[in-house]
Amino acid sequence: MAGLAAVLAAVTTALLVGVLHRRAQGRVRVTAEPSEPAPEPSGLPAAVWEALTATATVADPTTRPPSTVTLLQLSTTFCAPCRHTRALLADVAAKSASVRHVDLDVTHRPDLVGALRVHRAPTTIAFDPAGRELFRIGGVPRREALLTALRPHLPAPRSEDPAPPSADQLPDSED
Repeated sequence: MAGLAAVLAAVTTALLVGVLHRRAQGRVRVTAEPSEPAPEPSGLPAAVWEALTATATVADPTTRPPSTVTLLQLSTTFCAPCRHTRALLADVAAKSASVRHVDLDVTHRPDLVGALRVHRAPTTIAFDPAGRELFRIGGVPRREALLTALRPHLPAPRSEDPAPPSADQLPDSED
């Protein structure tokens, strides 16, 4: 009888951990409001600061205005969800001139993982041009949650600008 109780307790615990993990997957955690002052960029690791300040690689960089938000994706080499995240973030960046996507492989960079307090791959951290962390997402982002988190940090569209991408314009992500 004690063995049966132990098995039931183990199964219940495993189910609870699985449900909690599933709920946390892709959830946006806001770390800064748009009105908060930007910190000094010296707190960021050099490799991250270089990724944030590097010129975007587009066919003609003069036609693309500076990004308002950089989505820094921290990935590892053999991470299957990282491929889904990369496709989603690249598509969001392609549809908005104010968003840039940078993928940083941290497979052999434990210093970056520790400095940025990253506990899983993929992790997406949104930064403003001054290097201030706006929000982070652990796991594959949910399209609508990502767009909702981005909206307060993007400039208001002018009448001649195309509307920002909606959830139905983005590729499906596998949760």
